[in-house]
Amino acid sequence: MGDEDSAAGTPGYTGDTGDAAEDAGAVPQAGLDALHALDALRESMRGTLIERMQIELLSAAPDRVVARMPVSGNTQPYGLLHGGASVALAETVGSIAAMLHAGTGRIAVGVDINATHHRAVTEGFVTGTATPLSQGRTVASYQIAIDDATGRRVCTARLTCLLRVAAP
Repeated sequence: MGDEDSAAGTPGYTGDTGDAAEDAGAVPQAGLDALHALDALRESMRGTLIERMQIELLSAAPDRVVARMPVSGNTQPYGLLHGGASVALAETVGSIAAMLHAGTGRIAVGVDINATHHRAVTEGFVTGTATPLSQGRTVASYQIAIDDATGRRVCTARLTCLLRVAAP
C-alpha cells in the first residue's frame, strides 16, 4: 500500500500520535475534512454537464486536481474521443483548482481555454490533471494534461480563470 492509500499520505497526518486507533490507519481530522470537501464537490456536480459526461473527480487541492472520464459516450461520429469532451474535462479540473485556490466567498470563472489534441482514443478512460502555472489574487492559470490509460498524452490544455467575490 502506497502513501496515497494510507493515513501517512493524508494531509495533516504527522506520524505516531500515541492513539492506537489513529496510528493503525484511522484518518485524522484534517484528512476527514478533505474527504468531506471532496464529497461536497462531487455533490455539487449533480445535474451538470460534468455528471452527464460521467467525469469522476478523483482528488482535489488548489495545486493539483485529477479527474477521469470514459471515452464511451463522449465520442464523435468516427468513434474517437471528441475534442470538445477533452476540453470540457480540462475546464472542469482547471476550474475546480482555481475555485479551491480562490477560497471561501470567491468564485472562479473561466475566461480563456486552449487545447492541443495529440492522439486519438477510442476506448477506456482518459485522466485529466490540472497543475498551476500562476495563482494570483485575481487571475489563475493552469496547465491540464489529459492522458490515456497507458499514460500517453492525449491532449494538453491551458485554462485561465478570473477570481472574484461571489455574488451575495
